[in-house]
Amino acid sequence: MKSEHLPLLNSVSAPAVHPDGTCAVVSVVRPDFDADSYVGQLWTVPLGTSPDGGQPARRLTRGFRDTAPAFSPDGQSLAFLRAAAGGKPQLHIVEAGGGEPQLVTAAPLGVTEFAWSPDSRHVVYSARTPEAGRYGTTDGVSAGGEDARLITDYQYRMNGVGYTADKPVQLFLVEAPEPGAEPKVAPAGRALKAASAEPSAAGEQAAGAALLPAARQLTTAATDHNGASYSTDGRAIYFTAALHEGSDADLASGIYRIPAGKCPPGTETAAEPEAIVPANTGRLAVHAVRQSQDGQWLFFLAQDMGATGQDFVARNTALYVMPTAGGDATRLSDVETMDLGSNGRIELRGPDSALVLNTSRGTVELVEFSAAGNQEVLVDGPRTVIGAAAGGGSLVVSFADAQTAGDVAVPDGGRLRVLTDFSGRLRSEAGIIEPVELTFPSADGYPVHGWLVRPAGPGPHPVLLNIHGGPFAQFTGALFDEAQVYAAAGYAVLMCNPRGSAGYGQAHGRAIKEKMGTLDMQDVLAYLDGALGKFDELDAGAVGIMGGSYGGYLTAWTISHDHRFKAAIVERGFLDPVSFTGSSDIGWFFGGEYTGRSAEQMAAQSPMARVEQVRTPALVIHSEEDLRCPVEQGQRYFTALKQLGVESAFLVFPGENHELSRSGTPHHRKQRFDQILAWWARYLPTAANPAPAAGS
Repeated sequence: MKSEHLPLLNSVSAPAVHPDGTCAVVSVVRPDFDADSYVGQLWTVPLGTSPDGGQPARRLTRGFRDTAPAFSPDGQSLAFLRAAAGGKPQLHIVEAGGGEPQLVTAAPLGVTEFAWSPDSRHVVYSARTPEAGRYGTTDGVSAGGEDARLITDYQYRMNGVGYTADKPVQLFLVEAPEPGAEPKVAPAGRALKAASAEPSAAGEQAAGAALLPAARQLTTAATDHNGASYSTDGRAIYFTAALHEGSDADLASGIYRIPAGKCPPGTETAAEPEAIVPANTGRLAVHAVRQSQDGQWLFFLAQDMGATGQDFVARNTALYVMPTAGGDATRLSDVETMDLGSNGRIELRGPDSALVLNTSRGTVELVEFSAAGNQEVLVDGPRTVIGAAAGGGSLVVSFADAQTAGDVAVPDGGRLRVLTDFSGRLRSEAGIIEPVELTFPSADGYPVHGWLVRPAGPGPHPVLLNIHGGPFAQFTGALFDEAQVYAAAGYAVLMCNPRGSAGYGQAHGRAIKEKMGTLDMQDVLAYLDGALGKFDELDAGAVGIMGGSYGGYLTAWTISHDHRFKAAIVERGFLDPVSFTGSSDIGWFFGGEYTGRSAEQMAAQSPMARVEQVRTPALVIHSEEDLRCPVEQGQRYFTALKQLGVESAFLVFPGENHELSRSGTPHHRKQRFDQILAWWARYLPTAANPAPAAGS
C-alpha cells in the first residue's frame, strides 16, 4: 500500500438490522482526495447471501457523507445522519424500501447521535447547542469577534471540539415524518408574503425552517448529555451525564432519566432529570445505558474511578445490570480480565441480554451477557469487531482483520459468513501484507505480545519499531494503514503491546502508573531484540523508532537512553508533564495520575528533562489545533534538540488536531505519509524508498 491508496480504505460502521432480519444497513466511508474530505453512503446488505453468490450489497443512498443508520422499530423507516460538503451532519429519515430522504433537523452545529422511540413516531437526538452570540448565531460576528470567555472550570476544552462550556450537548425530541405522507411545500410569492412578516431573505429562511418538524429541547444543564435511549415502554429517556455536585473536579458520570414528553412542543418546560444511582457502587464513569427488552433491567457500561474520582489509569470498562425499579447493581464482567469499552455501545438481543465488545490481546470480541449473569463469546479470533446488532432472529457484525479495513458478516456455527468485500480493491490494487503474530520475553521474563509486518524479499530489511498511543490502548492484527505503507516502502514494522497497554488485564495496564518509561521501555526494546534475534532478514544495524501521543512520549524517552537508532519520529507527543498540566484538555488530571504530581516524579519520567541525552536525529510532527498534546510540547522539544545540535526537523499541520493520522484531511494524511517516508529515506534508505539525490 502507498499513500496514494488512501481512498481505497473503506471504513464500515456498526450495522443496523431490519426488524424482520432480512437485511442490514451500514455506512461505508472513505477518504477522497478530490473533495479533501471523507465521503460515503449507506449500503444495504441482504443477510442470506455472500459476496460470491446471490444478491450482493448495494448502495442505498447517494449523499456526500451518510452515516449512523438505524431502522425504526416498526421497520417502516430508516434514520441516518447526512452531512453536505462543508456542512454539519443532520438527521434524515427515508422509507425503509427506498425513496427521497427527508431532512428532519437544522441543528446549528449538527446532530451527534439519535435513537428511535419504541412506537417509531419520535426520535430523540443529541446536538451541541451554541450559546447566543457564538459560533455564527449572530450574523456578522466572526469567531475572532465573539465576546471574551471567562473560564472558571478545569473542563472547558476538548480535542476536536474546542471550547465545550459554551456549546454543551443537549437532548431534543422531534416527531418522525410519517412514511408515505405528502411532503410539505414552502410558500412562495404571494403565499410567502401573506405568511411572513418579513417578505425577505430572512422570511424565506424562516419559511424553509417551518418545513421541518418542530423539536423540543429536553435538557438544559451546561454539561454534555450523551447516549440517549428510550425506555422499553417509551415513557422515559435514559442518558448519561455528569450532573453531580463537584463534577468539574472528577471524571465520574451517572445515569439519568427524563420523561419522554410529547411532540410537537407546547408550553411544557424541560423536566428535571432523575438520577438513577445504584445502591452499592462507588464513583463510576458511566459511558452507556440501555433498558432490557423486557423492561426489567438497566444495563450500563462503567469504569470505577476510585475514591478520588480521577483514578482512571488502566481502568477496564465493565458491564453492570440493576433492576429498573432501583436497588443494587451487579457487575456482570470480570473487571480484571475484560475491557468492554471498545465502542461504548450496548446492543440488545432477546428479552434480557446485551451485546458488548471486549478488548482482548490484540483483538476485539463480541460477547453476550444475560441479566442473570450468563455470558457467551459469540465472535472471537484474529479480528476486531467494529459493531454488532440483532433483529428478527439475525445477528450481524461489522469487523476488520488482516485482509479488510471493514466488512459485514453473520456468525454461523463458530465462524463468520462474510457478506461483503469492501476492501477488495485495496487488496487487488494496493496489496496487503499479512502480519506475523509474535511473543518475546521481556528482561524479567514477562511475555510481550505483538506483530511483525515484513516486506517482500529476502532482506536485509531496515526495521521500524512503532509504538502505539494511549498508553491504555492496543495494536491489533487487523489491517493497519501505517504498517502497510511502511512495509511497502521496504521496512519491517514491529508493533507490540508493552505493559501499560489495554487488552491484557488491569494489572498489565497499571504496571506503569507513576513508573512511565520503565517496564514499558524495557518491553518494547525486548520485543525489538527478540525479533532481531529470530529473523535473519531484519537488519539490526538499521533500526528506526517512531510513535504518536504516548508513542511519541516513549520514543522521545527511549532515544534519551538507547542510542542504537539511526533516526526517530516523535509525533504529537506527551513530552513535558509540567507544561502539559495547564495546556492540555486532559492536563488537569492525566499527567498527575500517570507520573505522580510531585516535581520530582514528573522530572523522573519527563522526556524534556532528559533531552540533553538525545543523540538520535528526530523528526517532530505536530498539529496546530491539537488540544490533547498541545503543539507547544512539540515546539519546545524541537527547539531543545536544535539548541543541542541534534539533527532535527519540525513538521506542523495547520487545521488538524490530535487525530490527524486517523481522521485528518486526506491531503494532510497523504502528505504526512510522504514526509515520514522522506525522513526514513534520509536515514534508512531502501530500494523502494531510496535516499534523496545529493543536494536535494
